[in-house]
Amino acid sequence: MTRDLETAAATAGPRTGPEGGPAAPGHRRGWKRVVAVAAIAGPGLVAANAGNDAAGIATYASAGSQFVYGTLFFMVLVTVALVMVQEMAVRLGAYTGKGLGALIREQFSLRLTALAVFCLLLANTGLVVSEFAGIGAAFELLGVPKWAVIPPAAVLLWALVLFGSYRWAERIFLLMSLAFFAYPVAMVLGHPDWGQVGSHLLIPHVQGGQAFILLAVALIGTTVSPYMQFYAAAGVVDRGAKPEDYKLIRADAVIGAVFACVISLTIIIATASAIGGTGPLQSAAQAAEALKPVAGQGAELLFAFGLIGASALAGAVVPLSASYAVGEAAGVERSVSRRFRDAPLFLGLFTVQIILGAAVAMTPVDVIQLLIGTQVLQGLISPVVLVYLLVLTNRRTVLGAAANGPRYRIAATVVVLAVAAMSTILLVQTLLSWLGLG
Repeated sequence: MTRDLETAAATAGPRTGPEGGPAAPGHRRGWKRVVAVAAIAGPGLVAANAGNDAAGIATYASAGSQFVYGTLFFMVLVTVALVMVQEMAVRLGAYTGKGLGALIREQFSLRLTALAVFCLLLANTGLVVSEFAGIGAAFELLGVPKWAVIPPAAVLLWALVLFGSYRWAERIFLLMSLAFFAYPVAMVLGHPDWGQVGSHLLIPHVQGGQAFILLAVALIGTTVSPYMQFYAAAGVVDRGAKPEDYKLIRADAVIGAVFACVISLTIIIATASAIGGTGPLQSAAQAAEALKPVAGQGAELLFAFGLIGASALAGAVVPLSASYAVGEAAGVERSVSRRFRDAPLFLGLFTVQIILGAAVAMTPVDVIQLLIGTQVLQGLISPVVLVYLLVLTNRRTVLGAAANGPRYRIAATVVVLAVAAMSTILLVQTLLSWLGLG
């Protein structure tokens, strides 16, 4: 991180012209900013973008197809929530040198810590299945059977973590994030009504009815997932960041959260403009197929390409977050830069999740039912993790002068309580649906 800090500082510093004269024109300063942002990109950007996984894309696409532009303003509020939650997570990692699991173990009950980590491990394993299923579904849209791509994809993701350093793995993750640029292009191909888009982004808009409320809950549930906070804090620690790097780490977290939500908005707008009003969708692959007759084959291919990148990124990040959490809670070695014999629990758990995820995704498993099950577990642990996150960042005994100030504490409390309440509603709704009462 220190090297990144130096790189970012160098690119942002004074610059001379060819003759050693005054600074370069404005467009050069723009490029310097782009280079500086690229230099600091890291755990925050990776964690936030992993949230735009196969399940997330399906939820955003369903929002557009069901309510057209009606959920855009709500996503603006979700963006604010994600920025604050991710910032608190990376601040803990930067100032304490410890991940979220280790801090929870030190500051709270061992039983509650074990329960939260166990639920996270189970839920994440279910999500890994959906990520590999997403890879298979995307390639099937391109005419390639899933049995031909899921095993090699699993081996590649496993080798990326097992045989690489954290810095190397992170660079690959960031490259995978480039696939998300497919969605803004798909949005343009859908020829949206920009006037309607602008008004729904800026003017509060809420529709009545249970379907809208449940979809809003699903949007926040899939955007602010517990594994993202575990990965963001642990990634900062694994990167070797120090408190003096915090400004750059915060910029990474904020830019990552905003970028991830902008991509979510483009998915909603793309489906809203092409197939808005046609009803809910069940999967990201279904969204791609639905776009083809309206927005053309290009839109379908772009959705498929984005789904491949998103699923591959989350297929590595999701099991890593669970491995970090378990390793931190157990107090054992955990780092992508370690060899297997140095961190057997951390890398062993990662290996098991990858094998299970790929193996189950190869079967005719009902991914939708699996995702419902993982949503129950996410709904269980999300309020617990967010409350822990808030309490830890409020404590001066943990963060000293970097603890939440009075105003930030109030704002963060409102955000955490709102997200926790939405997660609880999602949990109750999912359980009722499971029991046939919803």
